[in-house]
Amino acid sequence: MRTTQRRRPELASFLRSRRARVTPADVGMPPGLRRRTPGLRREEVAQLSGVGVTWYTWLEQGRPINASAQVLDAVARTLRLDLPEREHLYRLAEVPFAGVPERLPQETGPEVQGIIDALDPLPAVVYNSRYDILATNQGYRDLFLIREVIEIGVPNALWTLFTVSEEACPVLYRERELPVMVATLRSAYGRHVGEPAWEGYIAALAAASPYFAELWASGEVVRPGPRVKTFRHRAVGVLRMTSQSLSIDGMPECRIVVYTPEDEETREKSRLLRETGFSSSGAKEN
Repeated sequence: MRTTQRRRPELASFLRSRRARVTPADVGMPPGLRRRTPGLRREEVAQLSGVGVTWYTWLEQGRPINASAQVLDAVARTLRLDLPEREHLYRLAEVPFAGVPERLPQETGPEVQGIIDALDPLPAVVYNSRYDILATNQGYRDLFLIREVIEIGVPNALWTLFTVSEEACPVLYRERELPVMVATLRSAYGRHVGEPAWEGYIAALAAASPYFAELWASGEVVRPGPRVKTFRHRAVGVLRMTSQSLSIDGMPECRIVVYTPEDEETREKSRLLRETGFSSSGAKEN
């Protein structure tokens, strides 16, 4: 109740500020005489949106009235709101927002690559919400890109982990970690239901891996978060790493995942992995 009471004044203030920004000329109306407001009047917004003047006035006054998505869409069009403003309007009115689906980013710019390179020797990677691998640093490649992974040839972490042999899988406890990753994928899938790229990806991975199909059918959902994960590398053995996700401005549904040693033993093994000069194939370089 307290949150609702706080949102109502914010909604009122937001609508007034957006209304003041739109001039009659913007919506094809004559300016008229004795106009005391720099933008549209309340009754003009109501008329252009196809809603009652009293209802819109109450909405802008922050009164406890219900608003449907259709009505909010009409008001948003009249007030010429862009997508972030439209989402903000919905949140303030406490109406679920279904935005226009955005294509997932498939590459990073030099700035993001520079950030993860600066984190080296800590392994770091950029994923989108489908676990496509968009960028890596040398520490990540040293840890994960063994020969069997490279031969799969699909730059997607989930696809790799579900299709590489269990003996070659960099994740030691697959039965513990893979269900969490699939549940994280499902939490993102809710924003993309019916999109061909997502549906095709899930269908193809389910066909390639019965284990993935089984986990996907369970319907579990979790959000990304810090976890301690256990990996293995043929050069140095078992490593325990804490994974931490960081969001990226301007790249929706993407995150930098950084792995830090969980204990002194792993820290020493990570140092040896770098100093001994093992290549991503697991063989020592000359």
